[in-house]
Amino acid sequence: MASAPANTLPIFYNDLLPLSSVDHLDYRTRQIDSAPFLTTQHAVPLTIDEFVPAQRFAPIIFSAGADSVPLLLMGLNEGVNVFVDDEGKLRGPAYVPAYVRRYPWMLAKLRPDSDDLSLCFDPTSPAIGAFDEGQSLFEDGKPSEQTQGVMKFCEDFEQAAARTGQFVRDLQELDLLMDGEVAIQTPVADQPFVYRGFRMINEEKLRDLRGDQLRKINQNGMLPLIHAHLFSLQLMREIFEAQVSQGKGPIAMPATAEPTQEPVGA
Repeated sequence: MASAPANTLPIFYNDLLPLSSVDHLDYRTRQIDSAPFLTTQHAVPLTIDEFVPAQRFAPIIFSAGADSVPLLLMGLNEGVNVFVDDEGKLRGPAYVPAYVRRYPWMLAKLRPDSDDLSLCFDPTSPAIGAFDEGQSLFEDGKPSEQTQGVMKFCEDFEQAAARTGQFVRDLQELDLLMDGEVAIQTPVADQPFVYRGFRMINEEKLRDLRGDQLRKINQNGMLPLIHAHLFSLQLMREIFEAQVSQGKGPIAMPATAEPTQEPVGA
């Protein structure tokens, strides 16, 4: 199969090929201790299965637009990720989204007229190739235990992504999402730095839900996820201060202007 067109590829992926027991029989996978592709990515897709562990480390927001998706905000400004250094190595404790841990693998459709998904990989990744060392992807011409584990992880991710899509549709049906805005006041500027370009839960509308609606989102597990999102927003200032400490903070504007920065969805 030919590689996928660049404009159809999700973030991080430079190319995409289906794993083949013919073309990749001698391929192996090896551990990589850095993720250079993550250094300039400030917002990463997140599934609802990850809300609870992720909310301890970074804000969870929703992308702007009709097809909103949850994002883990790893930096407030585009091109800034405060959790990794310039080589893509973790600076300290952090939550690494499953979307990142899945790379360079993913399940993808090979034919537009079929819903079947095949295990594919990014051939530009240094983690996969015809190496002398590493874990074999095939044994006796069949997927190895390593490959089966990768397949299971990708399948679990797809299922979590489907649940996440339903969660967002339920939020939209209840009209609980609104345009977000966060203002951060600092000593270096007379006016606060205002961040927009994302969506968040409308707490006022959440409080005003009818009893039957509130009971429904409590019973189907939505309520704890909503609270995890809302609690995580308190980390906006910590991310801002981390940017400043790393020399990646926004530039102060004149007192007559409003220093506006907009996190952009992935």
